[in-house]
Amino acid sequence: MENSYVLYHDQIIKDGSLPVDPEDRGYHFGDGIYEVVFVYDKKPFAFKEHFARFEQSAEKLELAMPYDVSTFKKLTDELISKNNIENGMVYIQMTRGVAPRNHLYERNMQSVVTGFAKSFSLENIAESQAKGISTYLTEDIRWLRCDIKSLNLLGNVMAKRKAADFDCQEAVQHRDGTVTEGSSSNVFIVKNGTLKTHPSTNLILNGITRQIVIQLAKENGISVIEEAFSVEELLKADEVFITSTTMEVTPVKKLVGSENQSYDIGPITLKLQDHFKKQIKKNISLVNES
Repeated sequence: MENSYVLYHDQIIKDGSLPVDPEDRGYHFGDGIYEVVFVYDKKPFAFKEHFARFEQSAEKLELAMPYDVSTFKKLTDELISKNNIENGMVYIQMTRGVAPRNHLYERNMQSVVTGFAKSFSLENIAESQAKGISTYLTEDIRWLRCDIKSLNLLGNVMAKRKAADFDCQEAVQHRDGTVTEGSSSNVFIVKNGTLKTHPSTNLILNGITRQIVIQLAKENGISVIEEAFSVEELLKADEVFITSTTMEVTPVKKLVGSENQSYDIGPITLKLQDHFKKQIKKNISLVNES
């Protein structure tokens, strides 16, 4: 990130001048939250939805929000502009703050906000969407508040590493035979034309792309069921795809691990890819007009 600009509190500064305090609770305990917003044509996509989830995560962890949505939007736009991001992503992180190491936290601490932006190749996304990806089935070993987008991602990291060891791009996690989500994505299956995905509970992160895809499916006559499904149902699915901010709607071609299966890239997946692309263009067009 040489010669780049980063966010520190409410200022955009040169990357090399970012102060780091070793007593930040983010380092000690992963005590903080984050959001990743994708950038298309120099505009942040679904920013309001991402910020709403950021606020929800903060509330659940009793983190003090230092700025309102308009300030965060202004800072996000500045990061994009200063770093000359055409297509890419913005990462915003907020920790509880700085204090001597102690498991017990005080409620009156000053949050520490940091962030950065980087370019991202849309060609890489397009290639994965066209060819599909391989996934690794593994047990979900994470904590029971996966609905909070916290900095505590060791379970996800370990699952992703295991998937990569088997030449897979994503891990599909399950709890006692019930599929929850990917290591950095939500998982959908299609059976007999009906879309199914795990409901928004404490066991998954309610992905912004997930929410948009569900809405797009309903608007376009595709039946959607938000219901937990089993590994057995996953194996018998007609189509499988994942959703995330950086992968959009990406089909799964192969599942390996404790179970093995292959899938075709089916019509429902292709339709939702198309609808999502149109939604991006619509959203960016509205931002340009505002």
